[in-house]
Amino acid sequence: MSTTAPLDDKTLAELREIAARYPEPRSGLLPMLHLVQSVQGRITPEGIEACAAILEISAADVNGVATFYTMYKRHGVGDYHVGVCTNTLCAVMGGDAIFERLKEHLEIGNDEVAAQRQGDSRTVSLEHIECNAACDYAPVMMVNWEFMDNQTPESAVQLVEALRSGHEVSSTRGPRLCTWREAERVLAGFPDGRVDEGPSAGPASLVGLEIARERGWTAPEPAAPPAVEAKEADA
Repeated sequence: MSTTAPLDDKTLAELREIAARYPEPRSGLLPMLHLVQSVQGRITPEGIEACAAILEISAADVNGVATFYTMYKRHGVGDYHVGVCTNTLCAVMGGDAIFERLKEHLEIGNDEVAAQRQGDSRTVSLEHIECNAACDYAPVMMVNWEFMDNQTPESAVQLVEALRSGHEVSSTRGPRLCTWREAERVLAGFPDGRVDEGPSAGPASLVGLEIARERGWTAPEPAAPPAVEAKEADA
């Protein structure tokens, strides 16, 4: 794992830039925390203090947000953070089996980083995650928050091996996968130029739309607002 880099002047300027995007600066806290992770690999005490100072709120306020959301890490993750959905439908379709197979293959538990073997160019971490609203593609995995649909234990192992070896991998319905830190910078609001890569929706998501078109169904027109009767002027 790489060492924790300090927050330099460029990063502090970008944190202030994020805060300035919002009428209420503290609304920028979530993307600011993502920027901290993109530089330091996790949420650090330094990052918490920097966000608090820029937003003029307490470190306790920042810490409360950073500990509420599982996307913010207090420890480092791999270059590729692999999440396996274990909510009901994905679990029934094989998500639990995928998660157990990857734990066995990587020799790690939940939210841990696999040891880097000789010859590996990238590191991988593993986490079971909650529903990602992709049930039509169950069982679903995510890599650095990008979807990998219709997985099996075997395809999941092949995927993590490709990632560890440094091979280029594309999301099922998205761009080429970037590293976790690069993804965190995108979540902070600094685009990486890959937004137009990959389809916006897959066939399973469009089934309802295709059926509606075949049957000539259309959405109902919105009801007209009730007429407002003018009040008679008091005599």
